[in-house]
Amino acid sequence: MSRLNLNAVIAAAGIGQRVGAHIPKQYLPLLGKTIIEHSIAPFLNHPDIKKVIVVIAENDCWFAQLPLAENSKIKVVIGGKERVDSVLCALKVLPSEEYVLVHDAARPCIKSTDINKLINTAVQSKHGAILGTRVRDTMKRSDFDGQITQTVSRTNLWHALTPQMFENKVLINAIESAEFPEQITDEASAMEMAGLPVAIIEGRSDNLKVTRSEDLTLAELYLSSPTSK
Repeated sequence: MSRLNLNAVIAAAGIGQRVGAHIPKQYLPLLGKTIIEHSIAPFLNHPDIKKVIVVIAENDCWFAQLPLAENSKIKVVIGGKERVDSVLCALKVLPSEEYVLVHDAARPCIKSTDINKLINTAVQSKHGAILGTRVRDTMKRSDFDGQITQTVSRTNLWHALTPQMFENKVLINAIESAEFPEQITDEASAMEMAGLPVAIIEGRSDNLKVTRSEDLTLAELYLSSPTSK
């Protein structure tokens, strides 16, 4: 495939209270760096990615202290109230005709091999693509009292991961035209609401999102494993 002009957005404006830390989870230490440094590194090192837009909260006092904050490929943007608002702020500072990969700052185990798979799939599909993993566990639906009401079939059921890649102008339009923007939980859901097809490709199962304190232990294990290199 010929060289592309790509950009990345790192969604880092969240607080991440479920981890129980005194700082946003993306700044927690992980193998001598912060979580966000691990999450950003593969995008900074990718030869086809020109810019990495990092979306942070208005009161963020941590990102500027990181060594990579001075990297010439990085541009910092202040986010909005919700994740979708923050991503939209970042998209609007990028060229509309180019592709963008949106990634969660709390996913430190993303590998360049998965990024390359996603890029190839998104370009071939023309509308965009996301990484995912197939659901392997038995899935249950419960009522509000915690009682099981249904066993959900795993057939064609996926866990959505990031990064997710789309043409910038198409994604902007999908977000801005959404009738219920509060229901946009990731970029693919905005595209779905707009009636646009989105491809999904199998990614690595170790591309976890640090949500709870025990996820940090798993992330450290994954990043330390020789098979993760």
